[in-house]
Amino acid sequence: MKLIKTTYKLLLVLLVVGFASCEDHLTELNVNPNGVDPAVVNPNLIVPTIISSTAQFYLNESYNGGTAGAMNYVQLSGWSGSLNKYDWDGASSWSTQYNNLRNAKHLYDRSVEEGLEFQQGIAKVMRAFNFGYITDRWGAAPYTAALNAIEGEQEDLFPAYDSQETIYKGIIEELKEANTLLSKSAGSYEGIDTGADLIYGGSPLHWRKMANSLMLRYYMRVSAKLPDYAKAGIEEIVGNSQYPIFESSADDATMSFIGSSNDDSWPANTTYDASESGFDRIQFCAGFRDVLVDYNDPRLPVWFNKVKVPIKISDAFGEADVIVDGIRYLHPDSLAADGYVVYNKNTWVADIEAGKTLVDTMDYVGMPIASSTGDGSGWNLNPNQIQGGPNVHNSALDDKYKDAEGDMLKARLISYAEVCFILAEAAQKGWSVGSQQTWYEEAIKASFDTWEVSDELSAYLAEPGVAYDGSLEQLMTQKWIANWTVAHESWCDWRRTGYPVLTVGPKGLRNAMPLRNQYPTDEIARNNDNYSSAVNDLEETSFTATDGKDSAWSKFWLLKGTNKPY
Repeated sequence: MKLIKTTYKLLLVLLVVGFASCEDHLTELNVNPNGVDPAVVNPNLIVPTIISSTAQFYLNESYNGGTAGAMNYVQLSGWSGSLNKYDWDGASSWSTQYNNLRNAKHLYDRSVEEGLEFQQGIAKVMRAFNFGYITDRWGAAPYTAALNAIEGEQEDLFPAYDSQETIYKGIIEELKEANTLLSKSAGSYEGIDTGADLIYGGSPLHWRKMANSLMLRYYMRVSAKLPDYAKAGIEEIVGNSQYPIFESSADDATMSFIGSSNDDSWPANTTYDASESGFDRIQFCAGFRDVLVDYNDPRLPVWFNKVKVPIKISDAFGEADVIVDGIRYLHPDSLAADGYVVYNKNTWVADIEAGKTLVDTMDYVGMPIASSTGDGSGWNLNPNQIQGGPNVHNSALDDKYKDAEGDMLKARLISYAEVCFILAEAAQKGWSVGSQQTWYEEAIKASFDTWEVSDELSAYLAEPGVAYDGSLEQLMTQKWIANWTVAHESWCDWRRTGYPVLTVGPKGLRNAMPLRNQYPTDEIARNNDNYSSAVNDLEETSFTATDGKDSAWSKFWLLKGTNKPY
């Protein structure tokens, strides 16, 4: 190690000497008259880059990424392995998050130099969010020694991994620092550019609420491993006016889309994809459909369309398979002859394993997760089987999701509904945060407000299965529903609680949902010693198979010893 450090420093000296010898020429030739010097860049120019990059990645994974599939929100009609079948056995990159963190560091450093406390607060919040995402998905990761490569020391170039416990506690402390930085009245801050702040338009109070609401998230994240720490932290926030949190859906941390190009538009929109293939590919999942239908959930038609051509079983027309007035009728006698069976949420896995072909006859149809070894385009007797194409017999996303931008098309980083569900869970644990039923019903109300179905709240709260019963399963199931387009949070909740109870499809890569991402390939090659040390702390499960410890089905600190979710 000493030899490596010495060699590196020698090379660095030679490079510096080489550059110094031609400094005048480089200065003349390499000044970009249209560029911005990072050393003097206005911090406000960095703010929208961090926000947009963070929010877009978070949305994409939670809306039509592997996590959205695993959590039974959607399935894909083509190119679908990671989403439809838990095919998470390949390494995934964390480069987006560490790029965001480098920008957050630069934003913070420049804001300190310029004396801009508001921008320092934003940098702290976005740093905590990105580090939170990294440890949520991979486990141990570079944290305290990360982002220091410019220092050039061995420990900076090849940073050690911190434990999940260290990272979660660290980002909570950073959010506390953000709370302090953002605690002044709006008029007390200098240099706020309202246009640069893509979430709150330059409001320190809202960023402060976001910081403290994120603290609630991460305290609850570690509650199974550090119950006393989590209890004290959440009770302090709720009981102390120095930690304001979200108070309504108007406080939600969301980023709208401009829609001027595909890069700043809602993902898989049809404005910039005339073929509509990206939109068509994302289809309703049966697991989500079953629950929404069972509860008569008014958000269902807000999120998804009915099937264009429903399938019904009838002998009224005397033919085995006929379309009449836009409805496809299958003769009852033809079902057995063709090996068809009507979809049943309780038996569909056994039916597939028995070699049957499922037929879904509901008005809203969802593709069962991991129900095919193919691309999914043939589900429900689709007459036009095109990989990645539409399916007239499966529900598509609501038409609003074709648009490039819109009032409901927002990347949601954390919401008031989530905060209410967190506090309802804290109350369920017996912590001093108020009434569990009050927070539970307020959480559902917040989601209904967001999706503009508030007029139907009273009827919904009286539905069997929705009417408050005090159980953790009910609480987490409703949180899962409310987290539509925020699948990452549902996945994190499911890992630590086992709820909601979701059916595992019979054609999945493993007979269980993944628990984490494997470490990135380039990180393994570049920082192998520290990677190997982190991997040794992972715990294999019965689903790890031949992956070794660095498996999507291995447990990290957050799950070890909890017996959750399996």
